Amino acid sequence: MTVTLYGVTRSRASRIVWLCLEAGIPFEQVPVIQARRIADPLAADAPLNTKSPRFLEINPNGLVPALRDGDLVLVESLAINLYLAKKAGAPIGPADLAEDGQTTMWSFWAATEVEPHAMHILFHRGYLPVAEREPAKAEAAVQALAPKFAVLDAHLAGRDWLVADRFTVADLNIAEVLRYAGMAPELFAAAPDVQRWYDACQARPAFLEMMRRREAEPA
Repeated sequence: MTVTLYGVTRSRASRIVWLCLEAGIPFEQVPVIQARRIADPLAADAPLNTKSPRFLEINPNGLVPALRDGDLVLVESLAINLYLAKKAGAPIGPADLAEDGQTTMWSFWAATEVEPHAMHILFHRGYLPVAEREPAKAEAAVQALAPKFAVLDAHLAGRDWLVADRFTVADLNIAEVLRYAGMAPELFAAAPDVQRWYDACQARPAFLEMMRRREAEPA
């Protein structure tokens, strides 16, 4: 059955696009744009966006992505990916309960320990207009992430992938969160096993296709 993904690829929906492409899950993408990117998101001629009443019926939180699979609606990108990976099964999904626990653990780790800091790097080293950037916030985020990168580097020493001996949803979820820290190359330079693993994740054909679709969208 085809699932429906709500959200443009220039959002955290990129994670779900990559997962679906990686696992061969057929999906329809409804391009819901973030309201902050539109002058008047409630205008009659505004494109479908996160403040549109039609979308708020899907996700009252007003955030993308959201996923519909039959009668089931899910929000939260990493949780959506964990669901889809279990739906697809191994190799992208967990093969047993232990792997399920590990993929969940690493995904929660990325969401709580890494992403809040990585977003400060993204915003204050690149996304915001120069006049609005606060370099101190980016530097503080780098300092906070250094020990997290060290933890991940130690885990990846002698390993190709995070869980078992294959690429799984854990690798995909963490790699997508780390992408927000890409403007802090010093973090990757200090963690060579993270850099090696991250490069391997981003060399995968499904990631490259996701990025091609992402770049094809309006900035």
